[in-house]
Amino acid sequence: MSVTIDIAGLPPERIVFSPSPLAELGAALHALSEPAHHPGLHNWTTATACALKPDLADRLQEADFLWRTTRSDILLPPDPGATLAEDLDRLDQMPEEEFVTAALEISCAASYGRARPNPLHDPYERDRTRERAAARGPCQAAFVERVLADPPAVRAWLRRLFEDCEQAFFGDTWQRVRVQLAADARHKAEVLRRKGLAEALATVSPALTLDAERQRIVADKLATGQTTALQPGERAGITFVPTAFGWPHLLVLHAPGWKPVVHYPVGSPELPRPQALELVQRRLDAVSHPVRMNLCRTLSRGTHTTGELANAHGITAPEVSRHISVLKKAGLLTTRRRGRYVLHQLDLASVARLGSDFLEALLR
Repeated sequence: MSVTIDIAGLPPERIVFSPSPLAELGAALHALSEPAHHPGLHNWTTATACALKPDLADRLQEADFLWRTTRSDILLPPDPGATLAEDLDRLDQMPEEEFVTAALEISCAASYGRARPNPLHDPYERDRTRERAAARGPCQAAFVERVLADPPAVRAWLRRLFEDCEQAFFGDTWQRVRVQLAADARHKAEVLRRKGLAEALATVSPALTLDAERQRIVADKLATGQTTALQPGERAGITFVPTAFGWPHLLVLHAPGWKPVVHYPVGSPELPRPQALELVQRRLDAVSHPVRMNLCRTLSRGTHTTGELANAHGITAPEVSRHISVLKKAGLLTTRRRGRYVLHQLDLASVARLGSDFLEALLR
């Protein structure tokens, strides 16, 4: 599964790396609402949550579905400003229908990757939106009613909410991280200029690759979608937005008609390198077989030859070889030769990462 972005014929100057205060605020709000996703931010989320005034905390809960499970597209500006006020000004300029669709897309829409009627004008879609919101609780249902009844008032309410967040905690946070994010964006842009898009994508995330033959960017995610960076007019292009709060998430805005945005976590030494979804699946399949589980138990205690494993487990050497081949292809074994013998051993580091790799793949 993957999300693809068509870039055939896209001029290099339309590929932009830029931090966004609004996107970073969205990432920070997500970390506050889902601290379990971000154990490395435990100190920040705990201190910030404890310092929130009750009124602001309550208001954040009213709209937390915009950033809790994932991030609404209204929080991923395709043309970031230098300040939160600039990002909010551009959000104010968004056409009303686009704003409503984006505000309700996460949990109140049947699908994300294809165009659908706008609930402001389509009675059936409006009823379906209300039904899905009601299934997620009275708080979300009430917010959706407000969006459908008076979009400008909700937009003004959100702006005040974000401005209050800036005053309460985000202003200091942004001053702390903005230099790092700007430096990362400049570095990625320089790699793009000097070495090309494939190298630039490799520095953004191992989950991003360039399919040069089909002229598209491929994001390795537990989702399937496609879009194009060849939108008409000013919407042509793709924007890469770094975040200090993002890991393990790699967000790809690929809504129909929108300029694609990739929101990626900045690299740091403590962040593990994300594994390909195919490799995670292969490893889980490899250890799910009971015979291979028993072989892993033996191999975790030391090196063994194929013959030794066959004798220990009462199966034939060819059968052991078949299971060993599956484990090796999954990258869970190390082998070394000693004379005419080949010794196998479990790669404990790779096995230890299975849980975190699986979780990272789900959250990516």
